[in-house]
Amino acid sequence: MLRDPSVKYSAFPQIPLANREWPGRVTTKAPIWLSTDMRDGNQALIDPMDAEKKARFFDLLVRVGLKEIEVGFPSAGATEFDFISGLVKSGRIPDDVTPQVLTQSRADLIRTSFDSLAGAKTAIVHVYNAVSPAWRKIVFGMEMAEIKQIAIDGAKQLRDNAARLPGTDWRFEYSPETFSTAELDFSIEVCAAVMDILQPTTDNPIILNLPATVEAATANIYADQIEYFGKNLPGRDKAIISLHTHNDRGTGVAAAELGLLAGADRVEGCLFGNGERTGNTCLVTIALNMYTQGVDPELDFSNIDEVIQTVEYCNNLPVHPRHPYGGELVYTAFSGSHQDAIKKGFAARERQNDERWEVPYLPIDPADLGRSYEAVIRVNSQSGKGGVAWVLEQDKGLKLPKKMQASFSHVVQALADETSRELGAEDIWHAFEGQYLTTEAKRFQLVDWSESHAGTDRIFAGKLTIDGATRSVSGRGNGLMSSVIAALAESGGPIMDIVDYSEHAIGQGSNVQAAAYVECRTADGKSLFGCGLDTDVATASVRAILSAANGA
Repeated sequence: MLRDPSVKYSAFPQIPLANREWPGRVTTKAPIWLSTDMRDGNQALIDPMDAEKKARFFDLLVRVGLKEIEVGFPSAGATEFDFISGLVKSGRIPDDVTPQVLTQSRADLIRTSFDSLAGAKTAIVHVYNAVSPAWRKIVFGMEMAEIKQIAIDGAKQLRDNAARLPGTDWRFEYSPETFSTAELDFSIEVCAAVMDILQPTTDNPIILNLPATVEAATANIYADQIEYFGKNLPGRDKAIISLHTHNDRGTGVAAAELGLLAGADRVEGCLFGNGERTGNTCLVTIALNMYTQGVDPELDFSNIDEVIQTVEYCNNLPVHPRHPYGGELVYTAFSGSHQDAIKKGFAARERQNDERWEVPYLPIDPADLGRSYEAVIRVNSQSGKGGVAWVLEQDKGLKLPKKMQASFSHVVQALADETSRELGAEDIWHAFEGQYLTTEAKRFQLVDWSESHAGTDRIFAGKLTIDGATRSVSGRGNGLMSSVIAALAESGGPIMDIVDYSEHAIGQGSNVQAAAYVECRTADGKSLFGCGLDTDVATASVRAILSAANGA
């Protein structure tokens, strides 16, 4: 890399926009959405979609709620043409969905594009030609006037072909391709010339698409370009301004969002950002960004995993595990401090009296997208007590007391360090069983027990297996648990005092089970934790005492 990159690269110039308005605006409604997965996305695939995959993708886009779908580039060849024509003839396109096709500004290609959609109820034909200096000079060797004439000729072809096929309600889209790196006034001049030919109205507006064909500046620059264009375009009320941002600088979503604030009406993009080079803007991200701000995006991602499965199958490309909203790991916390905050957030929600979402580290409720809470917290060597407790609560219904969480987390930490991998719910449950519940090979095992009263005292009479031998034991105390502790002490067990006890039910109805937790302290000050599970809460508490004693 150059130590002085300015000798090779120039900073993008600022836009001469006085009193810009977009920084003070707020998005309050969804834009018009156009999916270009089946065209821009498809042309960027190593192996483009076949007809079966394109049909499957089209059906997905309809289910998600897209009302405008760019179905292909029919002049590219017979495969594209036949698929698009087949969509129309088969009646697969719902009445409220408008198909769109893209074509370069050439008479033969435009005619083919119209023919592919013949018979459709309504359709959009999208014509483009590049207008920026680099393309004029390097690619075409043309002057501004020649580039403008290409656009005018294309507009005439749109007008004439629509007249040739009057059975369809034809709509027109024009793109000054490479808009983001072109002179703004020239782009406006070319678009105005196209409008002069097509004569749009407020009831039948033209779509003017302003692509960041190559993202060459920060997102605020693109917003300035959009606002400047809108303020200086003759007949702005007769045009729908559309955005088509790419992600070369990694800010395609931001550019589209700021472009909407700057006055645009429509967004073109792909699900999960597929497309040339670094991809198109991600429609899922923009839509769900709106959703988290309380704005209905009018797209349905309530089963986001189904959407991902279809996209991955059709594109033969994975959705990154960290992709916003859809990635496998985006709602997952491994870090102990993150897990603790999320766990407390969910606990706070249980006490709320409204549906307002406020959970640390989770900008959206995963359940709104069809994700379960089970994968929100996952455990590895970086995890803490909150994460371990969350997994046990979600998987087994156990609500460990705080100090017990801390104690057991050391067991899990050791296991994670030993295995050097993520620990699943089964790993954690087996560790918990081994630490607190399993009695095999443990010193004290419960066989049977009963309780009686002597005045204000309680007498525990039990049959235990102690060091492998079955013995009858008894103890007296002011309660059941103190009498169990007394029986253990008289039988060679540890001398303990109860510091804390809690219990709760697991499940509902006739299958309900009791979970009892106890913290005991030995004569030398050591803390011991125990857990007991049983359909009878008293038996669960006895098991919890024995569990703690086994920890000695």
